[in-house]
Amino acid sequence: MNWVRYTLPAAAIMSVASPAYAVRYLSIDEAQKEAFPSATHFTEVQAGRVWKAEAGGKVVGFFVFDRVVGKHLFIDYAVALTPAGAVHKVEILEYRESYGGDIRSPSWLAQFVGKTSGSALKINGDIRNIAGATLSSTHVTEGVKRILAAYGNRLR
Repeated sequence: MNWVRYTLPAAAIMSVASPAYAVRYLSIDEAQKEAFPSATHFTEVQAGRVWKAEAGGKVVGFFVFDRVVGKHLFIDYAVALTPAGAVHKVEILEYRESYGGDIRSPSWLAQFVGKTSGSALKINGDIRNIAGATLSSTHVTEGVKRILAAYGNRLR
């Protein structure tokens, strides 16, 4: 019975300190269809991470799934790229933090459209910060920059 004396306080603290706030906005399939509504087929290029979107036998873009840490928890997001490697769209798929969900704002996400691997992609530079979501907005911005560096010029 001594174990109760040690584990009960820890369990009580954990239940109060880490409530579940995860919100799943879109599945990968839903996000793909939203990013490329004209696409008739998605072919996996890299297992569970990169898909080629096609319509009528023509490549209309690429869809890249990624995950970054917000402040404490993961943020699942996706970047849709044009065939030329520019950002077509960024979507937040799942947000797990208790606050800072403003990074899902369409006006904030729209800042990435048209960016390429040559873009600065810097918070308080070409991407504005969101007060109360500084780490989340910084980490998503860094993630988009990383995706552009990795795939922006290589997927054709």
